[in-house]
Amino acid sequence: MTQPELIDFLNLKADQYNRPSFIEHDPISIPHRFSRKQDIELMGFWAAILAWGKRSVILKKTTELVELMDGTPYDFVRNHQESDLSRFLAFKHRTFNATDALYFLHFFRQYYRENDSLENAFLSCAARMPQIEDGSIPATQRTIESALMTFHDRFCGLTDFFPERTRKHIATPARNSSCKRLLMFLRWMVRNDERGVDFGLWKQLRPDQLVIPIDVHVNRVARQLGLLTRPQTDWKAALELTETLRQFDPTDPVRYDFALFGLGVEGEM
Repeated sequence: MTQPELIDFLNLKADQYNRPSFIEHDPISIPHRFSRKQDIELMGFWAAILAWGKRSVILKKTTELVELMDGTPYDFVRNHQESDLSRFLAFKHRTFNATDALYFLHFFRQYYRENDSLENAFLSCAARMPQIEDGSIPATQRTIESALMTFHDRFCGLTDFFPERTRKHIATPARNSSCKRLLMFLRWMVRNDERGVDFGLWKQLRPDQLVIPIDVHVNRVARQLGLLTRPQTDWKAALELTETLRQFDPTDPVRYDFALFGLGVEGEM
């Protein structure tokens, strides 16, 4: 199809899938169970980190975490006692196990005692970055790249407690990871188009700064449509796809995540 036809097609599919009825069986449905900002952040983050494998299993395991935290994630991470942690010893999802879960709780407890929002963990350095063009990575994407690296270093920075095995669950562009799960979480927190899917809780990052999360569905459909040519599915591929989609919508390129993912998961392509 011609480029105008492709744009019209992607706009149509983005509109079709960017609606609450499509998220019933998606991990984003977990944070949608809550109204308090911190609960949404916590369960959005945890749902995104656990988002690999069958969606039904992801929902089951993330719901299990909600239940282990007595249905009130923010209150639990802030106020739990040492004796409350034993209930997590049997938790496991693929390679994510009890050691990882206990560290997440430890980090969240310390973090939320000093901060009102998880947004600050991404922005402590990135928000102060000078926007200097270097001819390689657009300034908007350098902000997200720096934010992801800042978060990785902060999250893994509790050296008195940090289990090295947990590092593999927190991706970073410094390792050229596609950072799919964290980028998905950022989309949930930053975008707000009043369609009832993404939350738009965070205001210090803009939708035009986001980088598209490339999961198996987005990867396959983007390549079939000629939107992505880099052979590896890595951080550079995420940047390439985002820049391609930016030509279609400079203010909100990541909204096409709905189109590409929806086409893939629904079996249309």
